[in-house]
Amino acid sequence: MVVTGADSGIGRAVALAFAREGADVLIAYLNEEEDARESARWVQQAGRRAVLVAGDVSEEAHCQKIIDTAVKAFGRIDVLVNNAGFQRTHKDLQDFSATEIQHTFGTNIESMFYLSKAAAAHMNPGSAIINTASIQADDPSPELLAYAATKGAITNFTSALAQLLAKQGIRVNAVAPGPIWTPLIPSTMPAEKAANFGANTPLGRPGQPAELAPAYVFLASEQASYITGAVLPVTGGRPML
Repeated sequence: MVVTGADSGIGRAVALAFAREGADVLIAYLNEEEDARESARWVQQAGRRAVLVAGDVSEEAHCQKIIDTAVKAFGRIDVLVNNAGFQRTHKDLQDFSATEIQHTFGTNIESMFYLSKAAAAHMNPGSAIINTASIQADDPSPELLAYAATKGAITNFTSALAQLLAKQGIRVNAVAPGPIWTPLIPSTMPAEKAANFGANTPLGRPGQPAELAPAYVFLASEQASYITGAVLPVTGGRPML
């Protein structure tokens, strides 16, 4: 299987959860070498193979390299988890630069086109593609304007791709996290906002990546064989309608 953004946070938890279910994992990451090696160590401790591939998933050629590497290493691809993400917060519209907007869309949604296209060519019936969406798709925060816009695009992409690949027996779904505490939060949010992160959920706290990972495993499993085009919320009780 392939997991993008697997060097930390949600991606690392997903990689480990699949490894514990018997999957070998290609860990795709940008440039956080030490973090990626730590993810690989956890996968290996679960008794599975870990392959590391660094680079920018907003580039189509690199996405093709990820898939080619996985096929060469594992012989096939059964599961693709499109998880890599980028976000920045701004209080004023004028602060969203063209470069940042392009990078956000390139990382969060364009990469899903490239990776899914490359992976689907190698997938057999019963394979699964799982995308990381967000509650931001339904309940966008204005300061996360660019990020939230990509998450809305991801839910639409998931529905359309599920219909397109159904004839090949490939299921496509998404997991929509609510507030999940990952390294992305303190690094991209003002301290006062990060301190209250997750307090607006009925459960009154942020979730942990390990609480999210089982949703990905379920959507890739035979137990989800009649589920495609769905968005599974893991939001601490915040509704997605």
